[in-house]
Amino acid sequence: MKPQHLLLSAVLLCTAGVAAADTMKNPVSVHVLNLQTGIPTAGVKVELDQKAGDNWTKLAEATTDAQGRIPALYPKDKMAQSGIYRVVFKTGEYYKSVNQQTFFPEIPVIFNLEKSDQHYHIPLLLSQYGYSTYRGN
Repeated sequence: MKPQHLLLSAVLLCTAGVAAADTMKNPVSVHVLNLQTGIPTAGVKVELDQKAGDNWTKLAEATTDAQGRIPALYPKDKMAQSGIYRVVFKTGEYYKSVNQQTFFPEIPVIFNLEKSDQHYHIPLLLSQYGYSTYRGN
């Protein structure tokens, strides 16, 4: 193997290790998969909010990558706290950007972050007129 290929392989392995370590430290991640095509959905904005009394406080916002993922949605400068949270998938904005209609302009998923030392992965299986979600790993 050529030296530059070895160097590139080493860099990729280190980068993957750092990304995996960031994901393990960050308590919230999401993944959006298109049910019609079976492929990841890049370009979906997702907001993370925390409930305080009767109000919601926006903590972060990010956009799904080429794999349809946001591996670390919780703010890196904050310690995770137990409580009620929601991720809001901005599906209306996404479908508008690809010139398609959708029945759901937003999909809020409310969940209980019980243990701040655990990871909470929220996949969204999405189509224009339906969706499904669950707690992943």
